[in-house]
Amino acid sequence: MTREEKSQVIETLTAELSDAKTLYLTDIAGLDAANTTALRRACFKAGIRLSVVKNTLLEKAMEASDKEFGELKQVLKGNTSLMFSETGNGPAKLIKDFRKKSEKPILKGAYIEESVYIGDDQIDALVAIKSKEELIGEIITLLQSPAKNVISGLQSGGGKLAGIIKTLSER
Repeated sequence: MTREEKSQVIETLTAELSDAKTLYLTDIAGLDAANTTALRRACFKAGIRLSVVKNTLLEKAMEASDKEFGELKQVLKGNTSLMFSETGNGPAKLIKDFRKKSEKPILKGAYIEESVYIGDDQIDALVAIKSKEELIGEIITLLQSPAKNVISGLQSGGGKLAGIIKTLSER
């Protein structure tokens, strides 16, 4: 790879890192061709972009990026695959599901909305992260609950009152 090609790859990676809200660093080394293809297909279906990069180029792109990746630079050893996603927990769910068939991919680290997670032991915490849409849905449900209780109370009270008046008028 020539210097020009390397600088072009670094520029592309820097732009991708700047746009990314969710980034997972994984190790998929040792997967055979069939499992690698299955992983790529699963990523495509889940809306996750999977790519393999050189650690040195990724490290330079991280340094050139306007985001602070903290300790993620320290996990850039061995084979590294990047998973870009719109949802914070999508890649974690995919990794956990894929591990039912294979022992890989191994999570090296993740960058989600300015938070850094290091190590494979963080996979359960990452699966539990809720997306922005899920949180908004929960908040709306919580806000609607008291209003529904008040409305149902008023409606049932009105029915009782109407029933009492009707009974009194019949007497």
